Amino acid sequence: MTEALVLEWLRAGRLQLPLPGSGETAQRWRRLAQLTEIDIVAGRLAEAHTDAAAILDELGGPLPCAGELWGVWAAEAPDAVVTAHVAGDVVVLEGRKAWCSGAGLCTHALVTARLGDGRGGLFAVDLADDAVRALEPTWRNAGMAESDTRSVEFGGAPAVAVGGPGDYLSRPGFWFGAIGVAACWLGGARAVAAPLYERAARRSANEHLLAHLGAVDAAITAAEAALAATAEHVDADPLNQLGLAELRARRVRAVVEKAADEALIRTDRALGPGPLCLDARHARAVADLTVYVRQSHAERDLAVLGSLAAAEHADG
Repeated sequence: MTEALVLEWLRAGRLQLPLPGSGETAQRWRRLAQLTEIDIVAGRLAEAHTDAAAILDELGGPLPCAGELWGVWAAEAPDAVVTAHVAGDVVVLEGRKAWCSGAGLCTHALVTARLGDGRGGLFAVDLADDAVRALEPTWRNAGMAESDTRSVEFGGAPAVAVGGPGDYLSRPGFWFGAIGVAACWLGGARAVAAPLYERAARRSANEHLLAHLGAVDAAITAAEAALAATAEHVDADPLNQLGLAELRARRVRAVVEKAADEALIRTDRALGPGPLCLDARHARAVADLTVYVRQSHAERDLAVLGSLAAAEHADG
């Protein structure tokens, strides 16, 4: 189901979104949330493709062609390192990359790799090359299982450098992309909370159920408002000349993560085991969002946000 849905969106042009900072950033994030509300895993894969398109545009890489589905494989695991060997204009990648979502579905990927001097680079790879091999799946959780996230082996795979060393992390769009992920979490929160809204509309709804919905609705509304306000800031400062992109991204991600937590916890407490056991769509949404939102680093991210917020307050 997920694979067919993503490919349908790709063919229909639904993954052609406004670029971050283009003046239509709010529309970009609304559409990512809408896609993820339909299907959380498909939305996650769609976000990666649209993020890849934005990165390639920002760093002057080869833009995606019709029918291509791109991934962004940037996880850095200590036991899975990819090295880029550069000889003039020729680049080949060697090593294993972990956490590659869409490993068997994507046609191309942006892959982070280490250069000979230890610096990080970003490279575009055609995954149809024989030197690229997706390894056997090791995923054991029902959540996000259809994302086909597994390790990929590069055995001298030809690649194209995208930007210069360090550009992937230092560009303004890195933090705009991080907010795109939060937009998808918002769509997931809506999907999880859908049965709660439906049950609350019945005359039999009790005050406890309505109180849970009130809390969820407030959190989701706050997340929507945070995304909309941040989109305005991004469009007003697309090159991050004010230096606030990371602070704003971490703030909005924290707000949306809270909405996702409220949807997961309160829908469960309000409705009991019935939807989790008897509603396949809801059970899958709960499992998928539970895993997906863990792309946040929880208290570690909050600690960084606290540090940035304190510095801004002191400067103000």
